[in-house]
Amino acid sequence: MAKVLLVEDDEILHNMYKKKFEYEGFTVASAFDGSDGVKMAASDKPDVILMDIIMPKMDGFVAVKKIKKNSAISNIPIVMLTNLGQEEDVNKGRELGADDYFIKANHTPAEIVKKIRDLLALRKK
Repeated sequence: MAKVLLVEDDEILHNMYKKKFEYEGFTVASAFDGSDGVKMAASDKPDVILMDIIMPKMDGFVAVKKIKKNSAISNIPIVMLTNLGQEEDVNKGRELGADDYFIKANHTPAEIVKKIRDLLALRKK
């Protein structure tokens, strides 16, 4: 069973994604800001991280940079899941090491789950 670290500060969205991933058979660890997300990535070593960008304490861009600098967890795939859809934001996320970048408004939770499954399947090959 794959473990997802969900880093999302919006409680409604967080609960929606958490329930969907759990329903689909994933184990979900939760963080509500980038700082806790970085700590939990190091302690829980999830199979994949879903990272919002605009959050309290530490934004998702800084969190991704810190995770990718830590050699013990730098290989964990990170998917940005945000409402920031400007090309410069997408490019910044990818440059910092995000494996994928999804705009929340453009994808249903079911589509996000499928994309995460596909990403994990590719990494196992």
